[in-house]
Amino acid sequence: MEFLNKYDIYPNDTKLFKAVFVHKSYKVKHNLAYDYERLEFLGDSVLNLLVSEYLFKKYSKAEEGNLTKLRSNFVCEHALNYYSEYLGLDKYLKIDEDNLTDNEIRAANADIVESFLGALFLDQGIEKVNEFLSKYIFKFIDDKIIFFNDYKSKVKEYGDANDSLIEYELVDESGCQHDKTFIMKIFVDSVEMGIGVGKSKKEAEQQAAKLAIGKLGIDENMLLMC
Repeated sequence: MEFLNKYDIYPNDTKLFKAVFVHKSYKVKHNLAYDYERLEFLGDSVLNLLVSEYLFKKYSKAEEGNLTKLRSNFVCEHALNYYSEYLGLDKYLKIDEDNLTDNEIRAANADIVESFLGALFLDQGIEKVNEFLSKYIFKFIDDKIIFFNDYKSKVKEYGDANDSLIEYELVDESGCQHDKTFIMKIFVDSVEMGIGVGKSKKEAEQQAAKLAIGKLGIDENMLLMC
């Protein structure tokens, strides 16, 4: 637990923090009685609450919809992955890599940020979690870092505003069951506007939508225009 001291965290219950980094695959492989999933569930709620409060106070004139988009950017998997590496939490992840895809490992790296915050909340309360976020995470909000733009939502908003039909089409699906690659096309009023590639249909659709945004002249940075 030396890494906790680095962040001025001195746990009351060290057993609580042992579960923070244990993925269920590692739990099964090593016959352990615990994993991080319950802590992740709790930490997710704590993170959303405190990020929401910070955004609410920082952007006093922003409407609910914009605040929701802003929060999504700072609590999405891309952001959590970045936090995990930035804080060095990813080095402590215990996982059975042999039986998991790269996407599942990335997701686990994101999960442990939330499980860590869940453990910190239980051990030392919400003020300590807020202090930690204020010191290490909220600066990314202040700097308006874009971790994830929901390109599909932006294209949908464009379609709604211009009465345009937005459609996605699966072009190809390849690879083994646990490591597939998808290719998706996006059409706006039956006109092809982009092709995206990803490890899931959603990821490929996002990439296709990103290309469509460029052709449609939509501002990519609208997400953080508060």
